[in-house]
Amino acid sequence: MNTELSPEHQRIVDTVKAFADEVVAPAAYQYDTERRLPYDIIAQMGELGLFGLPFPKELGGGGMDYFALCLAVEQLGRVDQSIGVTLEAGVGLGAMPIYLYGTDAQREEWIPQLASGQALAAFGLTEARAGSDAGATETTAELVDGEWVINGTKQFITNSGSEITRLVTVTAVTGERVRSDGRVTKELSSILVPVPTPGFTALPPYDKVGWHTSDTHPLRFEDVRVPEGNLLGERGRGYANFLTALDGGRIAVAALAVGAAQGCLEEAIRYAKERVVFGRAIGDNQWIAFRIAKMQARVHTARQAYYDAASRMFRGAPYKMEASIAKMVAGEAAMDNARDATQIFGGYGFLNENPVARHYRDSKILEIGEGTTEVQLMIIARELGFAS
Repeated sequence: MNTELSPEHQRIVDTVKAFADEVVAPAAYQYDTERRLPYDIIAQMGELGLFGLPFPKELGGGGMDYFALCLAVEQLGRVDQSIGVTLEAGVGLGAMPIYLYGTDAQREEWIPQLASGQALAAFGLTEARAGSDAGATETTAELVDGEWVINGTKQFITNSGSEITRLVTVTAVTGERVRSDGRVTKELSSILVPVPTPGFTALPPYDKVGWHTSDTHPLRFEDVRVPEGNLLGERGRGYANFLTALDGGRIAVAALAVGAAQGCLEEAIRYAKERVVFGRAIGDNQWIAFRIAKMQARVHTARQAYYDAASRMFRGAPYKMEASIAKMVAGEAAMDNARDATQIFGGYGFLNENPVARHYRDSKILEIGEGTTEVQLMIIARELGFAS
């Protein structure tokens, strides 16, 4: 596989890397401690066209591809995972399902807004008892007089309560279906809920271990009424369609994790060359040099994994297993590199103002969000023909 970037993709990397270093990184500690989404930075990302990268120009997008988005997410995640996941979730979970499954009218209404970065969208799937287990979904949507009436709750929803959130797509039980074996299962559909809509509430944000700048809320739906035409895709295909979108999302999350692992590597290299103890740089100690070498190996391996999954996606080849491999390998690389970088920094690595400390707190969710490591193993096992 040729992993050399095209000139267009390389320009994305160079542009976003410069933006990340010059704009995002200097402000990251401040916004992290204040635990608020930096709307000025989000606006600049919109002006750069980052939220529209994979969408066609006629819808206000950049006319590029999903890989371009992944490259941008990686560069942002290198200095601030919260900003990286805001882009990843805003496009991959917020806008992409509308582009993939929406009607022409839905695309024309929402994609230009979301591609501009002036508005954010969220996808409400996870509940207290449901997420990977879709059959446990309790949120309901009943069709009454031409309107969907939605009741229920969601949790851990990114970009769902910000000042610029304009849409939440929610999965809900819309009826029952009888399978060929006679079993009755829940019919799950996806429905667009504009923000604000009476009855919809984004509850207070979570007090999270990391990703402090990222906007994350539990949601409540109390007799929320939206038009019947707000159904996204075919009725009863909501969860299946979301799983397809999630496969692509896992590639973007892998890119975010690679960025985090790369950021830790760069900080460790810099410090190991600058920090002098007993008259020599600590990087001259084989233990330090070998640990950093292993960090480099993790970054390289994880990046190749997500490049491969993305390549298969673009060729139209099956990529479910490769996306799960990339997400799992990259998430573990980010967590392991954050741990090693913190150890190399010693006491300085335990200070929140140090980027590696933020990566240490942030990276754990990369082994959990959008499918835990265990879920990825389950998917890989199933793709290999094992019942899991």
